[in-house]
Amino acid sequence: MKGYLKIFTYGCQMNDLDSQKLYSVLYDRGWIPTTSTSKADLIIINTCSVRQKAYEKAMSNIGRLRKNKLAKPDLVIGITGCAAEQEGYRLIERFPHVDFVQGTHRLHAIPDTVDNIVLQGKTHLVETGFNQYIPSMDIVPSPGFMQPKHRAYINIMQGCNNYCSYCIVPFVRGPEISRDYKSILEEIRLHASRGVKEIFLLGQNVNSYRGGITFHELLGMINEVNGIERIRFTTSHPKDMSDDLIESFAKLNKLCPHVHLPFQSGSNRVLKYMNRHYTAEHYLGLIEKLRAKRKDIALSSDVIVGFPMEREDDFQKTLDLVQKVRFDMLFSFKYSPRPGTSASRMPDHVPIEEKKRRLSVLQRIQRKITKENLETWVGKVVEVLVDGTSKRDKSQVFGRIGQNVIVNFPGSPELIGRTINVLVTRANPNTLTGEIV
Repeated sequence: MKGYLKIFTYGCQMNDLDSQKLYSVLYDRGWIPTTSTSKADLIIINTCSVRQKAYEKAMSNIGRLRKNKLAKPDLVIGITGCAAEQEGYRLIERFPHVDFVQGTHRLHAIPDTVDNIVLQGKTHLVETGFNQYIPSMDIVPSPGFMQPKHRAYINIMQGCNNYCSYCIVPFVRGPEISRDYKSILEEIRLHASRGVKEIFLLGQNVNSYRGGITFHELLGMINEVNGIERIRFTTSHPKDMSDDLIESFAKLNKLCPHVHLPFQSGSNRVLKYMNRHYTAEHYLGLIEKLRAKRKDIALSSDVIVGFPMEREDDFQKTLDLVQKVRFDMLFSFKYSPRPGTSASRMPDHVPIEEKKRRLSVLQRIQRKITKENLETWVGKVVEVLVDGTSKRDKSQVFGRIGQNVIVNFPGSPELIGRTINVLVTRANPNTLTGEIV
């Protein structure tokens, strides 16, 4: 044993998966996971810089760790993730108590970096930049570090070529790199042999996957893997949502009837400033096609309010699109400039108070739509893949239906990992409540 390890994770599901992989490879090197910050001998902060709030939380935590370093000089502190790629040496200058910074393409190198620091006393090591191949995409996390154990998150690609004007992802995750489909299928078969039932495919834009086959062909192959019951993916770009992919929702019995399709704005004028390469009309056409293929499909999306140049009539068009589509779930954000993006150089004519007002109006409308959509489930029997025990009530468990809605119902922990028929008895603001049939 080399010592105790703690990882703080901020941001998206890809960062969650990266942390699972880090725990796995460092455990193999002798590091034992701990939940105690004071007990840890190695602390890694897996950062996000896509959202300002997540970035600020990570930076605050890094600053607080200075007192841990003073109390325990041999403590090794490292930073990885998107902020590591974005800031590089500036993080060392800002936080001298940090020992290493590894960018998003260097996750696989962290165990060797830690050894160099522990065994040779090297410190202030910084490695950023992009490669043509990302070894960490092929790392398979150990089952003990997967939560829940019956769901496997899998990198199928990383990076993005779209350069939406507000988005920092191409600058911190690099250009699109797709993983070879044979490697993906090999990992999925391994997970299936371990009892995994749900596969969740991850990428900044899975629709543009090109790892030897197309994305819809990959979905078709995964659908044939014995033991796998459900397939999900995120995230999609409307400009790459092909008819073949839409057809997959009708043809593939394991593909969950849920798609996350960010629209960002209902105004064509704003979408052009955003460099999104589609119109509101095109987006609505995609929704129509998806619902034609799968009537019970659930839709979630991302939207930004207060983008530079957004006028009141643009905002009203966003509200109009939301009311036309009636999303099951909507992730909404006030615009915040990300360093290096073209939008950060645009004149921002929307005052912060107006951004807050627009966000409040949008969220109020969406809360009503979400509740009304959830109420349509009351009285129906649904299949729930049980994820865990409720934190609020240990006599209850929770899980998800194919449409990605959470259902809470009385049950024991022995149900975790099983698919259970549940009668929905009540709709809550964001979840459902039911009882076992």
